[in-house]
Amino acid sequence: MENSAAGNQGGKMRIKKFLAFIMFALVVMPCGAESLFFEDEPIQDGLNVFDVSATFADIYEKLDSVKWGGKNINVAIESLEKLNPDAHIAATDERVVLVWKDSIIANYPRPQPNDWNGFGEITTALVLKLRANDPGLHSASESEMYQLVVDSLMRGIDENGRYIYSRLAEVTEDGRILTSVGLEGMRDARGNWRITGVYKDSPADISGLREGDLIVAINGVNVADMSDADLSGAMSGFNSGTSKIKVLSPSGARDVVLRRATIILADADVVHRADPETGGILEIVVHKVSDNAAAIVNEALATYPDVSGIVLDLRAATGDDERAAAKFAGLFIGARPVMRVVETAKDEVEIIPGGAAVTDADVVVLMSNMTRGTAEALVAAFYEYGRGVLVGTPTAGAARIATRINLENGGALELLNKSIKTGTGRKIDGRGVFPIVCLSNIRSTNQQNAFFLNVINDDFNAKDFNKADDVDVDAVRRGCPVITSGADEDALSAAVAAKILTDARLYNKLLSE
Repeated sequence: MENSAAGNQGGKMRIKKFLAFIMFALVVMPCGAESLFFEDEPIQDGLNVFDVSATFADIYEKLDSVKWGGKNINVAIESLEKLNPDAHIAATDERVVLVWKDSIIANYPRPQPNDWNGFGEITTALVLKLRANDPGLHSASESEMYQLVVDSLMRGIDENGRYIYSRLAEVTEDGRILTSVGLEGMRDARGNWRITGVYKDSPADISGLREGDLIVAINGVNVADMSDADLSGAMSGFNSGTSKIKVLSPSGARDVVLRRATIILADADVVHRADPETGGILEIVVHKVSDNAAAIVNEALATYPDVSGIVLDLRAATGDDERAAAKFAGLFIGARPVMRVVETAKDEVEIIPGGAAVTDADVVVLMSNMTRGTAEALVAAFYEYGRGVLVGTPTAGAARIATRINLENGGALELLNKSIKTGTGRKIDGRGVFPIVCLSNIRSTNQQNAFFLNVINDDFNAKDFNKADDVDVDAVRRGCPVITSGADEDALSAAVAAKILTDARLYNKLLSE
């Protein structure tokens, strides 16, 4: 016990001496030169320090002008220590000291407030010191370095934002664009490659390849003799590339030339489940709430105007464009407030669609903890205006809208600095939207059957926690937890949505909850 106490006492003494040394560095050490870099030495560690400093200065100045949803927040240079757990930054009004583990590796004069060029230079100097000690940071490209620095600054103020690579810089640095021929498949017993899926409008689709076709050779090499890595490289990779393949199909053997291309994914997918008697059900899966998604859904509603019900799947939807969200919501709710965007403590902007609704079909809205941003406002709008039954698990409670700020180097800052309220003024950010029907409380097939029986017997335990402002959010989430299996969630969502949409009495009962 005496040795332990002595050891603890010794450790405390070392900490005190170390802190004293830092304070000595902060107070006593002389100030540096006016500039931290020499004009005749612009390149250090592969970086042009003056260009990098100018970009960091631009980042600090732009961040200083941002409003953070009504909160007064200042970005601090000390947040750079979050680039590595071994880094620590101590600062006063006069000095900035960088400590790596237990050694001081940098000591610079602190710039004056609003001296953005000074903050740009000192950030570059600190990053160079960190790169010398952190292999991961040292290997990062210039664009990746900006991303890492902005990420650390955001974490320092507990906010969300990112640096978006300059497209020109990205291509110049990496020279890479991810491409694909647009095929999915798997090897058969002989080692050949059987096509199991073809991306719509991809090079493979345009060439007439179809599910079930067999690829036996690529660029003159038998597929059976190719490694999995070589096969994968022929199907997708960076930049464009040409693959000459031999295909066996029911119509015979043929040679096809495929040139890899970028694959564009739609922001929404639509499937019509036809039923001659009722008009069928329209399933809409939204990936991103955007102008593109709104246009896709608008076209689908015009194509199938007589559907009896709509399943709007927002379980993995996100979005940060309030105008696009208004267009999307307007298709269902018309010209009513969809959300309020909070820019400052006093300023709220009401977002209202411009036209009338184009459908009055019954809607089941599927939601989960991955429903984020403006997608959460959509869920809330369906709830507040009685246009849909909410089914699933609570949304993320990450209802933010991004501000994009262009930088002088061609890159940009994307900052999630605007919070969202519902159209009637209810808080979503940090709270989320809660389902009326909680899917995670319906698990096995037997329980599903019992659930449906209870519904028919008017004993359905639907609960609405959205109206109570003082509800314990964590308790609601514990009572309606995330479903672990995606396959289970898909099956439950389909079964419950179909039941609700095919039983008018049940739909109206749940809507009235």
